Amino acid sequence: MATRKSPRTSKSAAATTAAAAPRRIAARKAKPTARGANRDRKKPVDVGRALIEAFLTNERVNQALLRMIEPSIWDRSPGCSQRRNIATSFAHVHNVRCMRLKMCGAVPPERLERSGVTIEQARAALTASAEAMVELIERALDDGGHVPDYRPDVVAFVCVAIAHEAHHRGQICHWARELGMPIGPEHQLRLWEWHKHWQEVVAG
Repeated sequence: MATRKSPRTSKSAAATTAAAAPRRIAARKAKPTARGANRDRKKPVDVGRALIEAFLTNERVNQALLRMIEPSIWDRSPGCSQRRNIATSFAHVHNVRCMRLKMCGAVPPERLERSGVTIEQARAALTASAEAMVELIERALDDGGHVPDYRPDVVAFVCVAIAHEAHHRGQICHWARELGMPIGPEHQLRLWEWHKHWQEVVAG
């Protein structure tokens, strides 16, 4: 079985744009802090701003995982899964966002075709759906925390979305191992470094 030594280091223009987009979105609600410094713990937390930052931090983790996947296993089906592979799982995450957006009366971006989706297409699509989700969260916050046609509230909306995406990230990491290109512990750790990803979001 082949052993993965390091994630891909080549970055296309699409990857750079996708990585920068969440920071641009966050700037609408969050004032940049010097070098991603911690919040002033003597001041109350703006919970609405924190929700948006949390979702964008979650998106940065998605993008980080995309950069760790070797192209050779992108669309290969693991023996333990007959319905889905790494490529279709990323497409599924985007398409579920689109479903939630439509369900709540927002205009979603274009859905991804599960068959034949590329890493670059998944990266760009997730960036677009993340921006649309943030816009919906913003509107819900302006409406007192109520999401159209969703119960109970915007906090649950964000928590459910993040939990769903984290579930699929776990599957993807498992499948990478099953397919002979495991994401090493040092790289998996980066997916858990929420504070560092959050700092990148608020630093703008």
